[in-house]
Amino acid sequence: MADLKLTGVGKAYGKVDVLRDIDLDIATGELIVFVGPSGCGKSTLLRMIAGLEKITAGTLEIDGVRMNDVPPAQRGIAMVFQSYALYPHMSVRDNMAFALKIAGKSRAEIDAAVARAAKTLQLDPYLDRLPKALSGGQRQRVAIGRAIVRDPKVYLFDEPLSNLDAALRVATRIEIAQLKEAMPDSTMIYVTHDQVEAMTLADRIAVLADKGIAQVGPPLELYERPNSEFVARFIGSPAMNLLAGQVVGVGPVTRLKLTQGGTITARIPTQPQDMNRPVSVGIRPEDMIATEGESYAHEGRVEIVEALGEVTQLYFERAAPDQDPVIAKLPGIHTGLRGQAVRMTADPGKVHVFADGRSLLWR
Repeated sequence: MADLKLTGVGKAYGKVDVLRDIDLDIATGELIVFVGPSGCGKSTLLRMIAGLEKITAGTLEIDGVRMNDVPPAQRGIAMVFQSYALYPHMSVRDNMAFALKIAGKSRAEIDAAVARAAKTLQLDPYLDRLPKALSGGQRQRVAIGRAIVRDPKVYLFDEPLSNLDAALRVATRIEIAQLKEAMPDSTMIYVTHDQVEAMTLADRIAVLADKGIAQVGPPLELYERPNSEFVARFIGSPAMNLLAGQVVGVGPVTRLKLTQGGTITARIPTQPQDMNRPVSVGIRPEDMIATEGESYAHEGRVEIVEALGEVTQLYFERAAPDQDPVIAKLPGIHTGLRGQAVRMTADPGKVHVFADGRSLLWR
């Protein structure tokens, strides 16, 4: 449908910069997800693409055409908001058809477009109902259908599932994934704070932080090869453990001495100048392994046990009040660990090493 290109895009309110130096290419047919902490500017960036916020620096191009000063209605974009914003006095059919009526389309064109969208979203049985007679998930599908009938170049989703309860959120997320499969040439940009949505829906994820893009790439690349401590802790739930340590052996495999543990190795190359360098050692909770050996990353008393059935999460006693607890996520059921001293390690290929906040893999 459309390629998007953002070059040096920025947003400022007066002298206050909200976003700056955003460079991003989005290919036709791609679903890219913007994630980041509250206030990082992900919804603002989406609204700038839609034309609802003025771009104060840089350029936005759609199919090679500069869009900075093009009105929203002429950009070929449809937006699905967090709130459904349906007309309560109109039927599902009329809600979906409204934009086409305003555009002066013929009755035959409108009926055909509504019928196609309703079939895609499985809304056929509900076309004559009012929004109040629908569930939250069905209302969100109507809002998506209202976008589909316009046959836009780009779809923008601004946290479309955040108002739904947990079960509906899962069901509607699957429906959006199926919708993307049914529309492989449609370009979609999706904003969410939910990591599961980001990891399961995205072709690529753009993590926003510090008024720009911290890292962009396929979901598993961000999970397995984060370029910074921020991305490492933001992607993944529970967040990655970061343990203070020091490089005590360099080469193709690095040896690390942990402040609150023993010595472990990481399959990360280091140079002679890295010897004795203070580092943060990152291990995801799901990569923690219980051990009784001399090579271990952390040893501590288990303070809280969360038995979830498929996994057991262990929260270790904090070394200091201002530190995050070390968390281990063990597969299966583990009993009798509360109050016990447990020693944890990790496979060398699952150990991350950061210096001054940046991954040694990305230098």
